[in-house]
Amino acid sequence: MNESVDFGELPQSLVDDVLERTKGIGQELLQSFEELRDKKEEWRGQLTNSGMVKHDSSLRPARSPTTCGVDGSHAVERLLATDLVVAGAVAVEGLTPPSEKRFWPEPQHFVHVATEVHNPDTGSILRAGMIGMELILAQSAPHGLVLLDGSFTSPIIYFNQGFSKAKEFADLKTVKEYLVKEIKSFLTAYHCVLASQRSDRQWVAVPKYTTHREIGRKLGWPASHDDRGLLSSVLEAGEYTIPTLLWQPTQPWHLNTSVVDDFTDVAERDEINELVAQVKQFLGNIHVLYYRPHAFMPALRLEMSRAIANNPARLSVVLQGIKDQCGTAAIMEPYPLYLADRMVKHLPRAIPAFRQITSQYLAEDYQGDIDDVFVGLHSYRTESGR
Repeated sequence: MNESVDFGELPQSLVDDVLERTKGIGQELLQSFEELRDKKEEWRGQLTNSGMVKHDSSLRPARSPTTCGVDGSHAVERLLATDLVVAGAVAVEGLTPPSEKRFWPEPQHFVHVATEVHNPDTGSILRAGMIGMELILAQSAPHGLVLLDGSFTSPIIYFNQGFSKAKEFADLKTVKEYLVKEIKSFLTAYHCVLASQRSDRQWVAVPKYTTHREIGRKLGWPASHDDRGLLSSVLEAGEYTIPTLLWQPTQPWHLNTSVVDDFTDVAERDEINELVAQVKQFLGNIHVLYYRPHAFMPALRLEMSRAIANNPARLSVVLQGIKDQCGTAAIMEPYPLYLADRMVKHLPRAIPAFRQITSQYLAEDYQGDIDDVFVGLHSYRTESGR
């Protein structure tokens, strides 16, 4: 352990306290692993006896599909004089062969950059825009298998939060000049990937983490283990659980799009309301399964439309594509999602560099005291704290 890197700026007494407390955490984790080991056979027996587990060899072999992964990121840099905001999404093709021969129009990324007045809710609005960018990229990708980072329920949650805040702060440039102009496109793309009506395109959401326990609740497994963690131990390589309806909230899904009321005509508002109704309808038909493609991989949670889940040929394409893109133990998720995630994580980290470039442009043209520029563009945050 390199203490100069890991603990270099922490007080020695704090480090000692943390190290002491980790002993108890280690014991708790040990008990959890022992429970998994002791009950693994019992839980596997429950799973197999319920008929909920199958092997990918039971499906008709599918040709390896072309694949891509989509992910996004957003950030707000709070400066003394203003906020610098950025949101973006990228699409990355999977390992080849095969390679995609169909035309994929540029751009294969989207980005929004603006300055805003200080507002604590700008982040929620930006996140809604980021999710919309991801969905549009996923809709336009010509690949046989398109993988989205996160759950299919995440967009409606983040859209509702972001659109509601946008209604409160409609004077923000991100709202007036970007969000309200794109809401219809966002919802159209969301509807497209949820419906998955094209048989040559499979849209699949791959959340890294979820609190939903569709399998565990059905089989009475302890709530101390989520489905993915437990099934990573129980499933053998090549096995998957039969598609199950995605968990649904006790209250109906809600999506507030009233932010467009002051910016669109009646006809367009009616189209948006119809899209919202269709999105909520298709969310009720999303299915989830867990698939362990290789022995060195954990079980992956895959969410997909009923049109894919109930079609053995399309399901076989999904599982084949996932297996192809999980070819190394060094990457614990499908390769294109891993690479897209790596790319977009650098966007927030690059904001200080963008700010520095902006400072240079301003310094060249500003006619007043140059100190005004550098003070006004100084970050509220301590740079080394990133």
